[in-house]
Amino acid sequence: MVKYLQETTVADYTTPKFLDESQKGAYNKYSEKRKKRACNRMEQKKMVLRGEAALIIAVIINSLGVLLMLQSGSGISAISSVPYAFHQVFPKLTLGTWTYIFQGVLILTLMIMRKKFVPQYLCSFIVGFVFGKMLDIHEMWIGALPTALPWRTLYFVISYILICIRIALSNRCGLPIIPTDLFPRELSEIISAKYSKVKISFDVICLATTAAMTGFILGHIYGLGIGTVLAAFTMGKGIAIVGNAMDKHIAIAPYITNHIRRHGSHNAQYAGR
Repeated sequence: MVKYLQETTVADYTTPKFLDESQKGAYNKYSEKRKKRACNRMEQKKMVLRGEAALIIAVIINSLGVLLMLQSGSGISAISSVPYAFHQVFPKLTLGTWTYIFQGVLILTLMIMRKKFVPQYLCSFIVGFVFGKMLDIHEMWIGALPTALPWRTLYFVISYILICIRIALSNRCGLPIIPTDLFPRELSEIISAKYSKVKISFDVICLATTAAMTGFILGHIYGLGIGTVLAAFTMGKGIAIVGNAMDKHIAIAPYITNHIRRHGSHNAQYAGR
């Protein structure tokens, strides 16, 4: 039996039919160990990226992606459309400033609905504040880019990829995400509704607000285009593709969470002595 277990190379770890009942238990136990060793080897081959670094990268490339999409002339993402509309109507404040004002309103709304102060929401607002500042930084130079049609097409492709990467990183970093991503997720929990329905409704309301503000006040709809529609219908799939590719090659683990877990485990062991 031992010799058979050492020599077997069954690829799918299924129990051979010719083993009797007394041997099946030993074989299954051996197969589980082999699968665990294979999984451990795969994990060890992955590049480890700290969640904090992933969040920083996500904030930087997200702000760049939003502005590149605008520079392409194909529109803006739904969650950034409302601050953009306010910026067009009231240009004395920068796009970044309107962004974190809008995100602050979303955080305040969530706290009112929960009827309590949630510290994690404050952390999310800080992330959103940094995102708003990065928008202003990128806006200082991005207007100097060429605007010929081939360049604008390239800007849209790059922005689409960057936003997909940003969302995939944010979903895996294990840290607070920006309020515009947090709001539909938390709202779906508060009102006990499906996230997909809340997310779609939130995006539609944002786009309708943008169209109404710019259309009625400025006489022309700004910020909405073919890119907005294309992103709304295809970006979910793009995020899934990027996320699956990430999972194969990168292991994202936040240092803070791991440190707390190790510290808590150490305290538990110490208390049990």
